Amino acid sequence: MAGVLDAPAVAARILIVEDDPTVAEVVARYLLREGYEVEAVGDGALGLERALADPPDLVVLDLMLPSMGGLEICRRLRASAPVPVIMLTARGEEADRITGLELGADDYVAKPFSPRELTARVKAVLRRATASQLAAEGPGVLAAAGLEVDVEAHEVRLDGVLVPLTAKEFDLLTHLMQHPRRAFRREELLEAIWGFSYGDTSTVTVHVRRLREKIEFDPSAPRLVCTVRGVGYRFEPTPVQG
Repeated sequence: MAGVLDAPAVAARILIVEDDPTVAEVVARYLLREGYEVEAVGDGALGLERALADPPDLVVLDLMLPSMGGLEICRRLRASAPVPVIMLTARGEEADRITGLELGADDYVAKPFSPRELTARVKAVLRRATASQLAAEGPGVLAAAGLEVDVEAHEVRLDGVLVPLTAKEFDLLTHLMQHPRRAFRREELLEAIWGFSYGDTSTVTVHVRRLREKIEFDPSAPRLVCTVRGVGYRFEPTPVQG
């Protein structure tokens, strides 16, 4: 299935990259009902070409595709454009799901899935993406422990050096820094950052690990984004020197 399907003009644009025409058709139909503009392509290389030529508001991306796999598409897309990505994976592909999240995918849905669940995930990711483009609540610049987060410029610096973060890593760090020393459960972070209160909290775990790799002196012994045993994570603005 390919081609642009008509929808209201003032709608978020969603690109579906899925080679199973039945799955693509069902997903497209549900998203159209919600008023989105939908384009579906069944080839990986073509999907990447379309996403880069005219970046959509969100990409629904299958992992197993002809000509180019979903993980490679996600990698190349992340390097070029901050487009939110929801991956479609088969159950049992946990390693690929984790890799996709590490590459910057915003969420994943395992097949077989409910089209209503996918639609809810799309809404949540788009809501978070829109919110992140607006000025966040609180100070325009957050600073602690050598970190400076410019919320409006969407920039993070560590000891004056620019740190490249994905959109979700930035949102996660900003949220934690806006609530210093408050311990958040993974479920709370899933709702605050990804916009839904259900789902696999490994999404949070992966993003915390990736964030630590970029801002911690020793990611294996984090002093900024700390683990609170039995609870989740908190940001420590005045870390004890170890």
